[in-house]
Amino acid sequence: MSNTFVVDKNATVLITGGTGLVGRALGTALAADGFVKVVSIGSRDCDLRDGVAVQALMERLRPDYVFHMAARVHGLGGNTRYKSDILVDNVLINTNVVEYARRSGVKKIVAMGSGCVYPELKGQPELFEDQVWIGPPHPSEDSYAHSKRLMLAQLDAAREQYGLASAFVISGNLYGPHDSFNVEEGHVIPSLVAKFHAARAQGTSVHVWGSGVAIRDFTFADDTAQALIAILKHIEGPVNMGSGQRHPIRDIVDTLHTLTGVPVVWDSHKPDGQLVRYYNLDRLASTGFEAKTALADGIRQTYQWYEENAGLARK
Repeated sequence: MSNTFVVDKNATVLITGGTGLVGRALGTALAADGFVKVVSIGSRDCDLRDGVAVQALMERLRPDYVFHMAARVHGLGGNTRYKSDILVDNVLINTNVVEYARRSGVKKIVAMGSGCVYPELKGQPELFEDQVWIGPPHPSEDSYAHSKRLMLAQLDAAREQYGLASAFVISGNLYGPHDSFNVEEGHVIPSLVAKFHAARAQGTSVHVWGSGVAIRDFTFADDTAQALIAILKHIEGPVNMGSGQRHPIRDIVDTLHTLTGVPVVWDSHKPDGQLVRYYNLDRLASTGFEAKTALADGIRQTYQWYEENAGLARK
């Protein structure tokens, strides 16, 4: 559903995952938009897998709106390696946050999903929100996908039984400062940023899987934050979220090569993955949202931040 949800900017807003990539950008954006009571929490503040702790948190804060960004997140390698842990941890996190927020009287939840909830639809690069349930997710990320699908089902059930307003945000590839820069198990942009930074320091080259032709939608964290605020105000149900700027992986590598001067070696024997995958953004566009950050500018900001904070960055 697309409508206008009346938002009180003096009400209490809770951001879970508030110390991460999107959470930090969202806290800044909410303050700039006039929200005056924003509480951001990270894993050190509350173990969201612990139902007793989450219940106590929600009873203490009594949030009016919850942005649920927290998750146990890995890239493709980690999602394959830790399937059981990922499924269990994320089901506990999501179930606790949604249920105890509902019990505490929350007015609306905006929950971060993932593009991996979609089935693999061969020959169809553009994905629509009503296609989530028409087939199983890809086996490489199915545990994480199932945990997010269950959260969508929980939100739908809470809407039907209790009238709880919610939006389930199906995001593409996100990046920016404060990301997790894990070379082996991270997402593509932060992983490449860390690789190029290390290679520059060591005077070596960077080896990149595939040919770089695979096309994806990449969204900078500041744009993601603006999209989430627009979704809070205007959208209910599942909604695709992205920049609408579609780029081959090679564009990221070329930008980092230009920034660092590090030589690149392409390993064409490694797979490119699905060659074209992006989301239909008509629902998001109906809110008036438009991404502002070009890919090259966002990568430059991300690399600069990592260069200044490499010793403190999450890995």
